[in-house]
Amino acid sequence: MGVLNVTPDSFSDGGKFFETGAAVTRARELVGQGADILDLGGESTRPGAEPVSETEELRRVIPVIERLAAEVKIPLSIDTMKPAVARVALQTGASIINDVAANRADNAMWKVAAEFHAGYICLHAQGTPQTMQKNPVYAEVVREVGEFFRERLGRLQACGVATDRVVLDVGIGFGKTLEHNLQLLANLRSFTTMARPLLIGVSRKSFIGNLQGGKVDERLPASLACTSLAIAAGAQIFRTHDVAETVRAARMTEAVLARKRTSDT
Repeated sequence: MGVLNVTPDSFSDGGKFFETGAAVTRARELVGQGADILDLGGESTRPGAEPVSETEELRRVIPVIERLAAEVKIPLSIDTMKPAVARVALQTGASIINDVAANRADNAMWKVAAEFHAGYICLHAQGTPQTMQKNPVYAEVVREVGEFFRERLGRLQACGVATDRVVLDVGIGFGKTLEHNLQLLANLRSFTTMARPLLIGVSRKSFIGNLQGGKVDERLPASLACTSLAIAAGAQIFRTHDVAETVRAARMTEAVLARKRTSDT
């Protein structure tokens, strides 16, 4: 899943693809590098990010979706917390909702997903982007995230969202400390028992810098290491800024795992 931030303030590439033309050009590059899904967002969800209005978010993403829907063959995902933005995006050509506010109390977003028979990415987060990194606390983070997914799957189904349209995302960096992130990555296999695809988003995230130091653009090797380990654990979708490199790492990991399965039999 290639990341396309149509924002001025995303933590990694904010401002680079803010204009429609630049965003469309970047999308073409990501497709050429091997992206299977494009994830477009018009509101930064980095820790501490300020929210934008519905009107501004629509102004940023809808022209890009219109252009891409007419020329790319892969699915488009809308990364939004606003049901109204999701609705217009789906009407325009997107087919997946990436919901970082899946911890919401109301069901408006889920009703939109059901109405359009859209794919739905259910991301675990504690708090909001403005508050999520202010001392997140869990008794047992792996158990609590698993309980969240089971409860959400039930609520989504009750709203008419078919379970086979749901993808689970443990929400690395969304209301988690470094230790919480490492525990989740070390226990990804425990989430495969829910029989839903797992999406992992580690690309360039701050927990890597907290562990190893270095600037945002120096986090690719660690991102790829996490990706390879996640593949071995059973994850299937990888949200990344660096599509070409991630594709190569994934193919190598898959080749090794295939030989391992052969030798084990």
